[in-house]
Amino acid sequence: MENTLVILKPDTVQRRLIGKIVSRFEEKGLQIVGMKLMQISEGLARENYAVHEGKEFYESLIKFMTSGPVVAIALRGKDAVEITRKMLGATFGSDAEPGTIRGDFGVSNRFNLIHGSDSPESAEREIRLFFAKEEIMAYGLNDLSWVYDLSGDEPV
Repeated sequence: MENTLVILKPDTVQRRLIGKIVSRFEEKGLQIVGMKLMQISEGLARENYAVHEGKEFYESLIKFMTSGPVVAIALRGKDAVEITRKMLGATFGSDAEPGTIRGDFGVSNRFNLIHGSDSPESAEREIRLFFAKEEIMAYGLNDLSWVYDLSGDEPV
């Protein structure tokens, strides 16, 4: 099982899509282990998106991510990063396939609704940026044996 970070960006919050998007992750079988509504500071935005520093869209990304509240969500599940990335769809809503979050709710090539960690290593780093250790919950779910085949050493 691995963790990943998802950020519902200011456009998601302003468009009142939080519940619709969160329910997709739950329905897929991913476990919410941390979630909070928050305002990202400029410093946090710059640290989280440092990999994009120097790119033409960097400053507008920082301005956008600090323009209103976001929802930070830590998710847990088998292959959580890869599964979540597939659920998000292509970066730009205009390119995203129907059935993905961006494909169903987005059309903009600038406002793309949601951020998802791109690797387990990024997820670990990003979760530490957005959540204190005690804000990540470890708890059992009764339905996990119906989401995964738990008959072996690893969930399938």
